[in-house]
Amino acid sequence: MKKANKYPGVSRQIDRHGKARYRYRDKFGNDAQLGTDYGSPEFEERYKAAVSGQKTRAVKECASSRTLNSLIIRYYGTAGFIGLEPSTKQVYRNILERLREQYGGFGVGSLQRRHVKKILEDKAATPVAANKLRHRLIVLLDLAIEMEWIENNPAQVVKPMKVKTTGFHTWTEGEIERYLAFYEHGTVPHTAMMLMLYTGAARVDAVKLGWSNVSDGRLEYVRQKTRTSNGMAISMPIHPSLATVLKEIPKKQKTFLQTKDGHQRSEKGLGKDIRKWCINAGLPGCTSHGLRKAIARRLAEAGASPHQIMAVTGHKTLSEVQKYTEAANRSKMADTAMLKMTRKKKDV
Repeated sequence: MKKANKYPGVSRQIDRHGKARYRYRDKFGNDAQLGTDYGSPEFEERYKAAVSGQKTRAVKECASSRTLNSLIIRYYGTAGFIGLEPSTKQVYRNILERLREQYGGFGVGSLQRRHVKKILEDKAATPVAANKLRHRLIVLLDLAIEMEWIENNPAQVVKPMKVKTTGFHTWTEGEIERYLAFYEHGTVPHTAMMLMLYTGAARVDAVKLGWSNVSDGRLEYVRQKTRTSNGMAISMPIHPSLATVLKEIPKKQKTFLQTKDGHQRSEKGLGKDIRKWCINAGLPGCTSHGLRKAIARRLAEAGASPHQIMAVTGHKTLSEVQKYTEAANRSKMADTAMLKMTRKKKDV
């Protein structure tokens, strides 16, 4: 029989000196360091104070200590973090909480380039995750500079890891045809595919789209990911193929992909459903995010400029668009480019 935890909410951390330290954290985000003497009278006093929410001297001292743990807590209270979209906040919290769990006791002032490099190298097996952690460390240590805890940001001088993968698979035309042949017009799987393929909307935006976003034959919305950072409003004409699908959806329906009971479908739920639908259709390598890349590929192959593609996908930088269009059929693009040059020569 599993032994009951005498101190619920307490976790153990090993600091950079190899010493065990204990921390209390509840589901509401309340956090307190409890020292190193597990089970001692002082430990008991601090634990009771943390549970009851009392700010004892020990807890106050801990809150002001310059560790990664306290720096992350301070970051959560900054306008830069508070102003983020909920989905982005959750992503950042997941990264930072794992960092706190492993390195929370490290003193920020003693962090050097080699320490940051070691933290990132521990995630060498997942270079994309390591690079995301590097970005979060840069932001954290910039905050430490602002608070005059440190003078330089060691994360800035650590190079990002090389990523060999091209990311999510971009759907090919053959895969698109196979999926649409498997799911009949009017079914949710078919509607979801067409909506994302012909808008380039990410899952978090696709689940919110409905007739309220349609005006004069155009689909208009602002990407949630960029809403708090002056994201440009997307306004695109509805493609005839998508219009054929949407006309079957009742005007009273709030969102195009709502559930059977009339509720808005969740972002994660849509992702899991599309994954399941793809597997059933014999397309295990395809995902919802791959559809966003597919429309960028199609636009590139049609000769659209990077800025024109950005107007559809909502990307804010040319480098982001380039990543999405790497799967574009180069032979088709070469044909388009040569045709343009031939026409130009005739004009001359």
